[in-house]
Amino acid sequence: MTGSEWFTAAHGGLNRYFTDLYDALTRDTRMSVGARAFGDGPLGAGSWGPTGGSTLHRARTAFLDRDTLTRDTVIDRHFCLYGPAAVRNPLVVHFHGPWAAESRLAGDGQRAVRAKYLVERLRYARADRFVVLSQHFERLLVGDYRVRPDRVRVIPPGVDLERFTTSEPEADTGIVLCVRRLEKRMGIDVLIRAWSDVSARHPDARLVIVGTGTAEAELRSLAADQPSIRFTGSVSDAELTDLYTRSDLTVVPSLALEGFGLIALESLAAGRPPIVSDCGGLPDSVRDLDATLLVPPGNAEALAARIAAALDGSRPAAKQCRAHAEKFSWAVAARRHRDLYAGLVG
Repeated sequence: MTGSEWFTAAHGGLNRYFTDLYDALTRDTRMSVGARAFGDGPLGAGSWGPTGGSTLHRARTAFLDRDTLTRDTVIDRHFCLYGPAAVRNPLVVHFHGPWAAESRLAGDGQRAVRAKYLVERLRYARADRFVVLSQHFERLLVGDYRVRPDRVRVIPPGVDLERFTTSEPEADTGIVLCVRRLEKRMGIDVLIRAWSDVSARHPDARLVIVGTGTAEAELRSLAADQPSIRFTGSVSDAELTDLYTRSDLTVVPSLALEGFGLIALESLAAGRPPIVSDCGGLPDSVRDLDATLLVPPGNAEALAARIAAALDGSRPAAKQCRAHAEKFSWAVAARRHRDLYAGLVG
């Protein structure tokens, strides 16, 4: 397995998924699993060094790392830039999102976006199989990257049911939690604009926004006149678990390029219902629990109305959320990955 950074070194959805999948796969005694990423990883995991340094240096370091590869080693690449070339090895590519399109939404110029797209196509060219977390990303991979549908496998993620515990709140707290990278495509600005309407109906409600990113200064400025909104920056796993326990519900207001929304599963595992935008693969996390938790992306009025209704009591109970989260098991996801790998070397 080759990733970008270990979650312990750099928080983020991709890094959380990569780290948790590695942990799940290492529990399967029928295969040997190694992994490399930047930063210090779990016990027994490999590292290409610290997270700093230029992108070119990092890419070169990862590309030249072939020390542990044998003929029957399957390379499972989780970020297109990092990892050795699959010269004779079976190659699986986890498509976590279109790097070029994300770059465009972040404000990069056309030349940079085109260069990233070409790098993606080059690094995907030798792939024997692709793994995506949702049917939405399967369609995107086939349509935008011209990958044959028979090479794509949809394997939903798991959620760590031991990390997050569930308890029925003794009383409503009025706390709404949003855990996201603070980037433009995450829709945090829509949530902040919606919050004034929520506050009008629930004056004691508070919005807690967890995370950092390139849009942080802009978002803090946008929320400056709303004292009931608090930014925490990055938090530890223990602090995040505590925030889930003290909140009534969570919000995932993404606008684009959402592969699944692992954070929605974490919220459910903690017993807190997530209100999510009907964007990308996000609906897959809540549709079978309560379809009313879905709101149109970018619609501040609809988002405010659904949050206010949830604070009024119109939301699934903690036990319902937890039961739904338990359908997403890392053990099942790991078994499906093992079967995929075995099919490439058998």
